Amino acid sequence: MILPGATADLPPALPDLVPASGIIKADYEDFCVEELPLYEASGTGTHTYFLLEKAGLSTMQAVHDIARALNVGRRDIGYAGLKDARAVTRQWMSIEHVEPERLMALEIPRLRVLDVSRHSNKLRLGHLHGNRFVIKVRQTEPERLAEFQDALATLAQRGVPNYFGQQRFGGRGDSWAVGQAILRGDTDTALDIALGRPLKTDHGSVRRARVLYEQGKYLEAARAWPGMFRDERRALKALAKTGGKKRRGFLAIDKATRRFYVSAYQSYLFNAVVAARVPNGLEQLWAGDLAWIHASDAVFAIDDPTQEQPRADRFEISPSGPLFGYRMSQPTGAAGELEATILSAERLEPEAFRSGPLRVKGARRPLRFRPADPEIRLGADQRGAYLELRFALPRGCYATVLLRNLFRIETPGATTSNGDGAETGSS
Repeated sequence: MILPGATADLPPALPDLVPASGIIKADYEDFCVEELPLYEASGTGTHTYFLLEKAGLSTMQAVHDIARALNVGRRDIGYAGLKDARAVTRQWMSIEHVEPERLMALEIPRLRVLDVSRHSNKLRLGHLHGNRFVIKVRQTEPERLAEFQDALATLAQRGVPNYFGQQRFGGRGDSWAVGQAILRGDTDTALDIALGRPLKTDHGSVRRARVLYEQGKYLEAARAWPGMFRDERRALKALAKTGGKKRRGFLAIDKATRRFYVSAYQSYLFNAVVAARVPNGLEQLWAGDLAWIHASDAVFAIDDPTQEQPRADRFEISPSGPLFGYRMSQPTGAAGELEATILSAERLEPEAFRSGPLRVKGARRPLRFRPADPEIRLGADQRGAYLELRFALPRGCYATVLLRNLFRIETPGATTSNGDGAETGSS
């Protein structure tokens, strides 16, 4: 079984629609994201919550800049989600034992603190309800507005394939391959992909660092990586110290980063399951499915698809897919056979997620999502005409995935891999 690429060759929800060409993020203001919090700050507590607006910065770069300005550790700053770098985004962050006045007084380029409050706990990943988007698509076909409005309405009714977007797989699109090698126990290959194997899309100091790694010049490569690439630099210094022992270099990478690589591979396999089920309709329940209850984020087994199908038609429930792991609930019937076939094609057994120091538990994820309050309209400015889309998505869903059902999207500068691209889970 040949699996589709991480995001390339994934079937769309509307196969009869001819996507229009289009460009997003020509300006930062063309892609606006507002985080919808899971809960409001209480107004009391030792943690200061602050609403941050950033333009043209990744979340991690913003955290780095704020931590440096406040002279605190980056780990002290909490956030609920990672947001795109090439965008204007608003998201809540938290930090303990820092007065709100200090945050409001921050003066950092491309960052603004818009509001502050207090709460009793630190913000953590996943503490958000969703995200609201306003996106301008330029150099497209505005005369097809009515067609796109109908298509967007259809997507809202049937659902959008819940693929993980390109952001999930890093600037080079190959972070999943590092995770694949980790689960196969091939740490040499994992390190080679993470630190070497330069591609045409690599440029500047990052390309130079990857070339030096291939040449075995580990200390020079460590110096070439930009300062924010701490894991890469630590791994290279460990290689230099141990005479090129790659396992020692791999273990020098932070455990959280290694988990991210495995998570990207889980996402890759999930995309393959979604792609396999798109032709039959993601709203269609199969016997043995584990159905996702959208109101509670819980799953239950489908014994009689005919009985439960009306609930799927009302978008109360959806089929779910695997984020493979040793504690993940397993479907039965045709759904279980499909997932087992995909895992077998990767030469992996479920036990692979239990062995080793990472021990990936796994989870379920709905195969489709529903955009809330979707609309698309014509606009124009000094750059010319554009189509503007507005909608809100549940957390963990990608705006770019919705867009690719309507447009063949290009992003200026997206082909370069310089470490400052869009981030995981942001859209």
